[in-house]
Amino acid sequence: MIDPHLHHVPRLGRHPSRFRLEATPIITVLLGSLLTTLPVIAQSPIMPPFGLLLLLSWRLLRPELWRAWIGVPLGLFDDMASGQPIGSAMFLWTVALIAIDAIEHRMVWRSYRQDWLIATLAIIFCISGGLFFARITGGGSVRFLLVLPQMVWTILLFPFVVRQCARIDRWRVMA
Repeated sequence: MIDPHLHHVPRLGRHPSRFRLEATPIITVLLGSLLTTLPVIAQSPIMPPFGLLLLLSWRLLRPELWRAWIGVPLGLFDDMASGQPIGSAMFLWTVALIAIDAIEHRMVWRSYRQDWLIATLAIIFCISGGLFFARITGGGSVRFLLVLPQMVWTILLFPFVVRQCARIDRWRVMA
């Protein structure tokens, strides 16, 4: 016999929790930033900046999700996790988000290729800027060619990361 107190609650009309809606993208970016703490041994930077990739993916996938100032706290966390000079990712990520906002206000519509181009420009800007900040704060004389493979790898990985964010986003908004 079926217990009348244990009835099936339909999912129609239900909404996901506010925490799930707002915290999921932030948590994924924080976890992406923590990936730089994995013990990968290499003579040159090859590990893509997953925090940046996830930030750009979420921003281009869901433009209404964040304001440009979100680059400050998420960039601070990334700076602390990656060992970059404090303030570098905070500045670079915020400038990249402001630039994306400016580009979006000028475009009538965007396609997948345009998103990839926007992300490519932001990736080149942020990795080059990170190299600049590392140089001026005493990080030695690292050459641009040394980070070029990391840049290319990050740009090529962007479509995969966007697809994963889209999967997470479907779960995030699901009741």
